[in-house]
Amino acid sequence: KATVSVLNCRGMAIPLTEIRAAHERVAPYVHRTPVLTCGAIDALCGRSLHFKCEHLQKVGAFKIRGAVNAVQLLKDERGSDAEPYSVVTHSSGNHAQAVALAGKLLDVPVHVVMPDNAPVVKRNAVEQTYGAKVYPCRPILSERVRVAEEVMAKTQGVFIHPYDHRAVQAGQGTAGVELMEQMDGDLDAVVIAIGGGGMFTGIASACRALKPGIKIIGAEPAMANDASRSFEEKERQEEHLPGQPTTMADGLLTLLAPSTFEGVKTLADAVVTVSEAEISRALRLIFERMKQVVEPSAAVPLAAVLSDKFPRDPALRKVGVVLCGGNINLAHLPALLAVGDKGDVGAPKL
Repeated sequence: KATVSVLNCRGMAIPLTEIRAAHERVAPYVHRTPVLTCGAIDALCGRSLHFKCEHLQKVGAFKIRGAVNAVQLLKDERGSDAEPYSVVTHSSGNHAQAVALAGKLLDVPVHVVMPDNAPVVKRNAVEQTYGAKVYPCRPILSERVRVAEEVMAKTQGVFIHPYDHRAVQAGQGTAGVELMEQMDGDLDAVVIAIGGGGMFTGIASACRALKPGIKIIGAEPAMANDASRSFEEKERQEEHLPGQPTTMADGLLTLLAPSTFEGVKTLADAVVTVSEAEISRALRLIFERMKQVVEPSAAVPLAAVLSDKFPRDPALRKVGVVLCGGNINLAHLPALLAVGDKGDVGAPKL
């Protein structure tokens, strides 16, 4: 109910039956986002890329899929005659907004613990637009957890983790089901960004189940590279390296959970890391060539495809690329793009 570990299931982290059931559950509440192409970018990378546009999703990111699935499952489980209950989570960004909107759509009260340095625009969206109750806390994980536990005790709330949660991961996997349907299964590979790993685990599970021979490539900032290190060493890395995480891809700062490490270990064929300059240049390409507004985290998979580290296999002709979100502060855009112009100077100070 709160956090459920994902177990290896015949080579898949999550069975396709669960993801298809999640898709039926969330379909009335989320957008079936389009798949776009760009000839100019194809020419640069020598492949045919197909971009799954989750930046056009409700709340501007894929997160609404997992949130709706988790809240709807909880509602179904409790039934119409249940005692009053609520949902609790902690987040400073997209997950907070997604759970708040899911609660509003499904008429379930939501309590969100947010660090007191969270952007005002995000807090306002959670509290004023979507109607959740916000509990500020000091901006450290231990405080988020402590306050969330207090809130759960007071409200009899059920905790929904941003990514270490079976229903959340299955919900994120619905984007993979849609991508494969939209492409009639005609993809040789799919590239997915890795932060906490919930999106990767869900989408990779769906794509591998629907086309067993597809290559699954993870993409990650070099300055927040716990997933690539975990993948190479076959053991979950529980801490960032000294000086990390420092990346403009602020949606990919979190460490893998035990369940999502299993997803990466089981499903990934490779995990490609990219520099800040590579992320910046990919971000510019998406803005200038595709005319799409995305956040830096969404540019990481394209940066991976363009990288020298990407598998050179000529059989990987048609490649799916997940654009995970579009929640970017446009005032920061000049500084973000300047990194690509200057070379590998690290993440900008915003």
